[in-house]
Amino acid sequence: MIRCKGKISIDYREKFIVDQINAEQDVINKIQYADSEGEFILPIKEHKGLDKYMYNQEDDTSLRKYLVFGVQWISLVTENLLSHPFIVLRRQCQVYNASKRYHLHPFTLLPSIVHLHRRQGLTTLWKGLGSCLLVRGMGLAVDDVISKLTSWPKDVNSNTTLKRFGQHVLLKCISIALVVPFHAASLVETVQSDIASEKPGLFDVFREGSLRLFFWSYPQKGRMLPAWALIGPSVSLGVTKYLFNLVIRGVSSRIMLRKQSHMQENVGSKSCDDTLEHKNLEIYGNLIATLTTEVIFFPFETILHRLQLQGTRTIIDNLDNGYAVVPILTNYQGAVDCYQTTIISEGYGGLYKGFGAMILQFAVHIAVIKMAKWIVTQITEGISNRPPPCIVQYYNLDCVAGKSSSTALSSSISSTEVDAPIEERML
Repeated sequence: MIRCKGKISIDYREKFIVDQINAEQDVINKIQYADSEGEFILPIKEHKGLDKYMYNQEDDTSLRKYLVFGVQWISLVTENLLSHPFIVLRRQCQVYNASKRYHLHPFTLLPSIVHLHRRQGLTTLWKGLGSCLLVRGMGLAVDDVISKLTSWPKDVNSNTTLKRFGQHVLLKCISIALVVPFHAASLVETVQSDIASEKPGLFDVFREGSLRLFFWSYPQKGRMLPAWALIGPSVSLGVTKYLFNLVIRGVSSRIMLRKQSHMQENVGSKSCDDTLEHKNLEIYGNLIATLTTEVIFFPFETILHRLQLQGTRTIIDNLDNGYAVVPILTNYQGAVDCYQTTIISEGYGGLYKGFGAMILQFAVHIAVIKMAKWIVTQITEGISNRPPPCIVQYYNLDCVAGKSSSTALSSSISSTEVDAPIEERML
């Protein structure tokens, strides 16, 4: 009886060991990919297209670089070209001190846009585009010239010393002061009505800006403020906006980077191509900084634009209805007088006239970036046969493909190991 029980126990133990070995072999036959620590990643049957993806990872990385470059280029075009019609509407609302409608939200602007399109055509919203681009290019050129003559830095980062940062701020002050008269001339071209004014030439902005720059008290008659009266408010606003933009951009970028790292840690994967991810987040960091800066400094911009346009005898489109034209007649003595007069006659809402146009501007900007990123991503995945992003992120394929130690178990396990005798493996 004892011998029988011992024999049954030995048979049961051998059967249990054989079942374990068979189960292990079944798992090996079903698993194809593993990382460096031996953790099984993907079954063969569920993701047949991963072979090509793993071997073409280098080509896919180059395609993703083009993706990031394409999104950055589209963002730049959107900021400088596609946003211009909304800038025109926004400035026309800001400088019209006698308007009845403040256009604080986009819906009141839509009827006026339709009427302008019917009367003057769609090109009326693109007026002054050439002068705006020239003024922006002039600002970059002035920065470059001052930097070469003085060795002051054009750009700053987290490693910049306090002394170099102060030199950079001084460079920006001089650059903004030199460009102020040309910016005022460009403002006139963007807000004046096409049907009530002569169309300016491409380089008229240089002529008008030079007159206000070199003749400080020009003209002696009329209500136009001289250049020296505009430089103080313009430099103050420009430098403050620039510094505030730097702070918000740095904070928002760090928050997004930490959030992304935290999400990767929770998922248990980490992207090997951090440079590409950082560049992609820079776009949204710049967009958040620009949006926040424009919202906060919108009232100050309204005051500055009214001062720059005063005395220029400009006739603008009446955006209360989109049909008529009206002249701009103001008599501000300075920035403080403009602020007090606006509050008394128009209320605090007068400082935010045209805010709805800015909402439209950034809504279109965000939509274009999202759509462009989605389209380019789809094209890249189609060309590279890349698995869906959720699979790539969950299984950490980017890192697995980049490691030389990550190989397919089915191809790396030799036939002798798989088909080894049971007795040898038991040992």
